[in-house]
Amino acid sequence: MAENSVHPRALDYPESFLDGPIPHEAELTAGVTIEPGKRYGFFTDTTLCIGCKACEVACKEWNALPADNFGLRGTSYDNTGDLGATTWRHVHFIEHISDSNGARVTEMPPFQSNWLMMSDVCKHCSPAPCLEACPTGAIFRTEFDTVVVQQDICNGCGYCMPACPFGVVEVSPEDGKAHKCTLCYDRLKGGFEPACAKSCPTDSIQFGELRELQMRAEHRVRSLRERGVDTAYLYGTPEAPGHADGLRELNAFFLLTAPPETYNLPQAPTRPADRTGPGLAAGLGMVAALAAAAFALFATAKGDGA
Repeated sequence: MAENSVHPRALDYPESFLDGPIPHEAELTAGVTIEPGKRYGFFTDTTLCIGCKACEVACKEWNALPADNFGLRGTSYDNTGDLGATTWRHVHFIEHISDSNGARVTEMPPFQSNWLMMSDVCKHCSPAPCLEACPTGAIFRTEFDTVVVQQDICNGCGYCMPACPFGVVEVSPEDGKAHKCTLCYDRLKGGFEPACAKSCPTDSIQFGELRELQMRAEHRVRSLRERGVDTAYLYGTPEAPGHADGLRELNAFFLLTAPPETYNLPQAPTRPADRTGPGLAAGLGMVAALAAAAFALFATAKGDGA
């Protein structure tokens, strides 16, 4: 669909008030038909984020999540602080107060103010470490290749929390269950675009099929670099920062203009399952060594007694 064009189906709904939901509404709002068996995700372009927090509000309203952390935190103009059990979308506010030499910033780079803003969310990793760590099967991968927690099966063990390399999942003190973004699983099943992406006024958050989003993001990076934003790059796509041997790619990936650590993202996230084999081998080796030492001591003591 051409840029800024109107989907032909929009002509079928000329009235402001509708009798009910529009079938496959995502075709109109995101230009994508949601079908089971395809891979969907988010592309978040931080150069377009204005920090309005419409995504946070839309997420809380749709998922009936309570408001939290009223008041200033003392370290940022952002009040929510981080992702959590009741905050599934979070907008980082990062101010560049000084340049690389420690002097006050007096100039702004192209297409970016001296504020860096990024709407953070669960990455819906492929593969997902939280899913691999879950002992009850409460976390599963959906028919849309997204990762969802089923609270009625979750036993609150918390194994998913240290398994997540991004610190996304949190066990709620209210119900003792793990919570995180579902990529609006219920909306996808109804043919609707996720609430956060639909509410974003600048299209900083874009929803669609993963491969199409990746191609769109690569084109955006090339366009920005041609216009002077030499620092633009992708995080979470194959062979890019955020990709590691264990994590092939992130279904929610980002366009950044500063090092990942600036946005509280790891340069090379790790997958705990990759450490299971070496850890088990080390443990078995230690047991074997202790057994050999004990046998040697027993044999020596037995010889001395004879």
